[in-house]
Amino acid sequence: MSANALYTDLSGYYDLMCLDIDYRAQSSSINRLQQIFGNGGNTHLDLACGTGPHVRHFIDFGYQSNGLDLNQPMLDIAQLRCPEAQFSLQNMSEFKIAEPVDLITCFLYSIHYNDGINKLKQCIASVHSALKTQGVFCFNVVDKHKIDNELFVSHTATQDTSVFTFRSGWHYPGTGDKQSLQLSIGKTTGEEAQVWHNEHPMVAVSFDELTALLTPYFEVHIFEHDYEKIVPWDRSSGNAIFSCIKI
Repeated sequence: MSANALYTDLSGYYDLMCLDIDYRAQSSSINRLQQIFGNGGNTHLDLACGTGPHVRHFIDFGYQSNGLDLNQPMLDIAQLRCPEAQFSLQNMSEFKIAEPVDLITCFLYSIHYNDGINKLKQCIASVHSALKTQGVFCFNVVDKHKIDNELFVSHTATQDTSVFTFRSGWHYPGTGDKQSLQLSIGKTTGEEAQVWHNEHPMVAVSFDELTALLTPYFEVHIFEHDYEKIVPWDRSSGNAIFSCIKI
């Protein structure tokens, strides 16, 4: 089953899958980075917005916030959550918007959904074109050389009479520009059990490689992957938040 088919099938459970994510803390952290590095504007676009939880928080912060995603069922949920926003079915690697914005975000490591280095380059160019002068592009990312294939995260959640188990982890073969997100979802209702497995190919990149791709377009700042405080990257951890100012 493809990733898109999987997420379409489970679009109604997506928020349950992400139940342990502190969307407000993530949105608030990027809002602070925008206040520090940005141009003072309040227009925002969220790439790979899913069901719109980040968009909801940015609207509540006073932004004119919109989103795009490749999954229409999740965009339908996002529209219900954020009736003030506009959502479009587009690929982040080659999207277009009517008017440039002040801030573009891409949360939950979704920047890796660009299919290969060339698509990632296209995404960076598309973001640059979609930003106003001194606009900011913020996203989180994992360095391919820091991936431990044995590590995974998991949690369980209950909805109605069903119990869900979610498990995910990165896998990098050690060479090349492709890694995968390995995901399994189990649903148990009474004595009936269902399991979905998916291994979705994603772009793999080191922080040095990514910085080289960004610097023709942006002034790049790298921070520790900590949404509670703003701390410069220690140059050793494998997860980071990139804050990029349009040049």
